[in-house]
Amino acid sequence: MEWIHEQTKSILMQKKITVKIFISVDFSTDKTYKFCQKLSQENKNVKVLPYGEKFGKASKNFFHLIKNVNFSKFDYIALSDQDDIWHEYKLYHAIKTINKEGLDGFSSDVTAFWEGGRTELVKKSYPQKKFDYYFESAGPGCTFVLTNNSFRKFKKFLKNNWIELSFIELHDWIIYAYYRSQGLIWKIDSKPLLLYRQHHKNHFGLNSGLNAYLSRYSKIRMKWYRKEVNKIIQLVRKNTKTNISLGSFFLIKNIFQLRRRPRDIFILFLLITLRIF
Repeated sequence: MEWIHEQTKSILMQKKITVKIFISVDFSTDKTYKFCQKLSQENKNVKVLPYGEKFGKASKNFFHLIKNVNFSKFDYIALSDQDDIWHEYKLYHAIKTINKEGLDGFSSDVTAFWEGGRTELVKKSYPQKKFDYYFESAGPGCTFVLTNNSFRKFKKFLKNNWIELSFIELHDWIIYAYYRSQGLIWKIDSKPLLLYRQHHKNHFGLNSGLNAYLSRYSKIRMKWYRKEVNKIIQLVRKNTKTNISLGSFFLIKNIFQLRRRPRDIFILFLLITLRIF
């Protein structure tokens, strides 16, 4: 509730684009649902899905939206969090790029910001690699803009794998993995198109600072990352001939094709050689 007004306002104020917002409110104890209801009553381009279910994590809530919203009449689908601020030409720039370059999926860098006024560019637009989609997302899902035709394919994939997808932690990662595994064309744009809010309630934020690194290392030691990679592989390989293995020989042989950012390649190499991954 604390930030959703700024987020929805920035979407409704998009330039040169007609938008309709579909909102799914995870069961909460604040006044978010009442605010969304009021917003829907005041604006015909806002629709709130039935309320009362406890999803517990963002991925399940997004999957719920994708499964239950009829977006067949729309040209593009974009995902949004509840706490960011979109630049007014975010969607226009994305759609123009999609049309110009013949893309199926689009994402971009973002500008992280804190309440005290600090900002920092979050660069995700390193060159895509052959297997990067098995090991990371294209960036925050709130930057994703997808063509209707391609997203209908993902919706079918989601329905056909509904049980398995319920165990996926990150919705943006599986969307990117599905698109790339199917040979759909995706671009990660270097133009930051939204203000990516950082606060203590972020499910997955910038992950910067000592505490964030220690937390991430702890999860890696507990094999969380390896398990998520394996889930992604098992799900998307059903519809692709890509032969990928989590064996050390394959990983080291293809180390430069697993992550985009050079620093991440080096870190993953260390994790593999030290048998932490």
